Amino acid sequence: MSPTLAVDFCGLNFPSPIVLLSGCVGFGEEYTRVKGFSNRDVGAVVLKGTTLQPRLGNPPHRLCETPMGMLNAIGLQNPGADHVVKTILQQLDFSETRFIANVSGSTLEEYAEVTRRFDDSPIDAIEINISCPNVKEGGVAFGNYPDMSARVVEACRAVTKKPLITKLSPNQTDIRENARRCIEAGSDALSVINTMMGMAIDAKSRRPVIGNIQGGLSGPAIKPIALLKVHQVYEVAGPHGIPIIGQGGITTATDALEFIIAGASAVGVGTALFYDPLVCGKINAGIVAYLEEHRLTNISELVGTLRTGKSQQDSPLAG
Repeated sequence: MSPTLAVDFCGLNFPSPIVLLSGCVGFGEEYTRVKGFSNRDVGAVVLKGTTLQPRLGNPPHRLCETPMGMLNAIGLQNPGADHVVKTILQQLDFSETRFIANVSGSTLEEYAEVTRRFDDSPIDAIEINISCPNVKEGGVAFGNYPDMSARVVEACRAVTKKPLITKLSPNQTDIRENARRCIEAGSDALSVINTMMGMAIDAKSRRPVIGNIQGGLSGPAIKPIALLKVHQVYEVAGPHGIPIIGQGGITTATDALEFIIAGASAVGVGTALFYDPLVCGKINAGIVAYLEEHRLTNISELVGTLRTGKSQQDSPLAG
């Protein structure tokens, strides 16, 4: 019998461990119409970040290709929670795949209110983007401090019974402590990691390429960092049975397998979609081949199986 890629994620059945990341496929309505798309290739689609009120986003340029990656500073452009819930969600086919909302805000009250509005909707789960700046604390990102991260999770947990996924920032001192506090506050799952902060400069004009000066770096360039963060968070989340969506530079089946071995129950694909919209099918095929080769029947058997006690002779750097 062929191995299964099905994943039970917070009680939701994903036919594949692949999750399409927020901001990379809009609100999902366009990507699912791409010729060759199969709902068996994707476990879930995370919708574009949504705030309470509509936002126009940052001035251009908003995107910049970098070596092995991409910088983006979209600025959470979105039509606002009411429009998303009352109009966009009504146009989605929830029999096609799972849809996860992405909640953003600049105050605790905004996070809670947007979450409450998604709670009264057909959305399958809610992801909390805690990398947003807290306007009441001088613009400090909620996700960079465990106390503030936990307060956001608590505020959202109080207004919904849907699965809550907290998206952790790599731009912090101790991601393990942040993960622990978010779990204690009521997070059902964790997304690891959000983008790294970076910038690009036009040497001719001596100006930043990105209109916002800085942006989030994604793509293969951040994969080693993301892998380490998933491993660190799994040490905290694994014993509690808290699943992780591992993400950051996944473009091949081998990339996905590495994240799963490090502790991810599902894997997020984002930047790779910009140059290969049908990459998910290829990743799935590679995972199945690996499972067959190693005589595994289910992807869950591979989660968190990293062998950290290997001998010096086994090291790829030996010799």
